[in-house]
Amino acid sequence: MFGYDAARWHALLNDLPAALLLVAVLFDIAAAATKRESLMWAAIWTLWAGVIGGWAAVVAGKLASRGIDHGAAIHELFTVVLGWRLIRRFQMPAQELAFTRVLSVVGLLGLVWTGVLGGRLMFQHAAGIPSRTLQVELENREEGHDHQSGEEHPAPADTGKATHPHPPGTPPHSH
Repeated sequence: MFGYDAARWHALLNDLPAALLLVAVLFDIAAAATKRESLMWAAIWTLWAGVIGGWAAVVAGKLASRGIDHGAAIHELFTVVLGWRLIRRFQMPAQELAFTRVLSVVGLLGLVWTGVLGGRLMFQHAAGIPSRTLQVELENREEGHDHQSGEEHPAPADTGKATHPHPPGTPPHSH
């Protein structure tokens, strides 16, 4: 749809819910600290948006990978917190409310860890990059690159030599 495959939709959709869930937890903690109802409602609405967006990212991720675990349990945990608060209609005793806040913080830590793992998949294993695209990029890097007018790379302090390779036939130049 719109020229995007499932992997690209997953990449597009997975950052905003993470940010919303982080902000929801922060709003909730601020609401607890200040006893402001407006912050509680901000936490609930932000949690709603994060949960809905998170499930959209999970669906796109499932369609994209079908076999790679990617932390759907985190989204489920936030869904449980939201569902519990809706069922209880915000009439929870202090201990129960504190427990849901602890669950939210645990979910947030899990979300951060999922991001770390996703970053490793992308940057250390090139997950989601088609082999042909990766091959073209590797060939391009091996060839080196040309400098634009005025663009230079700093030389290492001890050698005075360029810090990058030049393609064959590049005329001598200084950095």
